Amino acid sequence: MSSPAYARPVPPRSAPARRAAGRGGEPFDPDETQLARTRRARRMARELAVIHPDAHCELDFTNAFELLVATVLSAQTTDKTVNKVTPSLFARYPDAVALAGADRAELEEILKPTGFFRAKANSALGLARALVERFDGEVPGRMADLVTLPGVGRKTANVVLGNAFGVPGLTVDTHFGRLVRRFGWTAEEDPVKVEAEIAELVPKREWTMFSHRVIFHGRRVCHAKKAACGACGLARWCPSYGIGPTDPEVATALVKTPVASDTE
Repeated sequence: MSSPAYARPVPPRSAPARRAAGRGGEPFDPDETQLARTRRARRMARELAVIHPDAHCELDFTNAFELLVATVLSAQTTDKTVNKVTPSLFARYPDAVALAGADRAELEEILKPTGFFRAKANSALGLARALVERFDGEVPGRMADLVTLPGVGRKTANVVLGNAFGVPGLTVDTHFGRLVRRFGWTAEEDPVKVEAEIAELVPKREWTMFSHRVIFHGRRVCHAKKAACGACGLARWCPSYGIGPTDPEVATALVKTPVASDTE
């Protein structure tokens, strides 16, 4: 079976990446200037666009309400699982008014495959009621309003703003945070601080698609337990090169297909 197109040959290593070995493997280099880090980040961002031209929001939706609810439901489960549930959910409750008046037992039964279905039913009901009571049943298109809704933080708000309203946003999920730290772009762990630092490196107009590409890369290539370093097109700029197998054949075998990556 041929390897996925996004398994890329590793080119010669650059000086910034080589310096990581001298720091005991710590990806973030405090001596790297902001200008140098920005240039390196933008080179890597351009390469990510080549590696993952198919990057997109993997939650199915037709409007902002559906995306908001689906994103809230995606906590601690896969997008694939949510996509199996939402067609029946939105057929039964097509808008905030309908969902706000849902029968709890019926709603829980629909949500059961997503796990933690009682808590998620509470979140969905609370979210829908807040939309009805405070926003006339419409999803607001501003960060300041979205984060006041039950169960909605900056990550969820950025997903909705970027994909339903066309407002650029950085989605700092587990994959995103892990990768930008591996890239040596930040040493921060707090998602809000990570978002602020990466916002300084990547042009605003690219934030939404950049987020998708990083998440795709985390699911397919730069895995949490064993990164496919020897098949990664970002290797020349990455200070974490070598945390996973560098042999091209071994690394390529670790690269996941889109179907397999959806389980993460």
